[in-house]
Amino acid sequence: MSSPPSIKQITGELDLLESDAALEIAKASDQDSLEKLRINLLGKKGRLSGILGVMGRLSSEERPLIGQRANSLKTQLQALLAKRIEELKSASLADQLINQTLDVTAPASGIPIGHRHPLIATSEKIVDLFCGLGYEVAQGPEIENDHYNFSALNIPKDHPARDMQDTFYLSNNLLLRTHTSPVQIRHLEKNPPPVRIVSPGRVYRRDAVDATHSPVFHQVEVLAIDEGLNFSHLRGTVMAFLNSFFGELPVRFRASYFPFTEPSAEVDVQWRGKWLEVMGCGMVDPSVLEGLGLDPCRWSGFAAGLGVERFCMVRHGIDDIRRLYTSDLRFLQQF
Repeated sequence: MSSPPSIKQITGELDLLESDAALEIAKASDQDSLEKLRINLLGKKGRLSGILGVMGRLSSEERPLIGQRANSLKTQLQALLAKRIEELKSASLADQLINQTLDVTAPASGIPIGHRHPLIATSEKIVDLFCGLGYEVAQGPEIENDHYNFSALNIPKDHPARDMQDTFYLSNNLLLRTHTSPVQIRHLEKNPPPVRIVSPGRVYRRDAVDATHSPVFHQVEVLAIDEGLNFSHLRGTVMAFLNSFFGELPVRFRASYFPFTEPSAEVDVQWRGKWLEVMGCGMVDPSVLEGLGLDPCRWSGFAAGLGVERFCMVRHGIDDIRRLYTSDLRFLQQF
């Protein structure tokens, strides 16, 4: 059996490691080589651990002395490594500043061509199709009052239909509009029939954000008031629009309920093997016309509303509504 090492021998090995390590750290030229050096010096199987592996053969009086020396050396080497890392980072940054300097006075090599956001493009396409059918564009404020957003649309304060739209209320009887239907009331107050309008705009509801819902989204409202209009005119208009926007797809009308139209319907298109709801519509309720001072025996009309985000997602195969609001160029450059 070999004789146990003396404390003098171990101390000498630690001193040699200290001097060798200082030189090797100073010579390290990049962070990868510095990390390999750190493992070689201080890792579980590194040189320091190898020297300390014989401590168990020392006497109880000698072990604390060697342990104290080893801890001091480890702290010293860690400080040298950290300092060298900062030196290498500073050198790399200085090199980048010298070699990658941007001359802001140099003429541009090219200007990226911008294009419409998919939501804007979809909304414009919808509006263009209705304008081609003889409709004009009408718009209204996004901050509405209770009268235009609810009461004038046959939704009194105690009406359960208010529960269908979770509203952002402001002060002084104001609110953020929950649909674009108030535009039809404002337009008819100033423009006697016959009228045919299409109204695009943002609307607001207290919806939790997920793949299909957002508290801010876009709608397009369609309204026609004239003598002799009936549900067949509504159906023909909707079919012409959907066929122009989506192409030839199966379409179905389902009976539904909206407080400002009677009868009311929801419209589905067959998309990728399943029925998908794309809009709501109906004949304008006579009480809405009476509230505007119009004789429902003379005038009749229809209204329809659709979500721009839904049309955009279907048209482009987008699976998550949140993608439309991230401003991620990797996504937007696809359109």
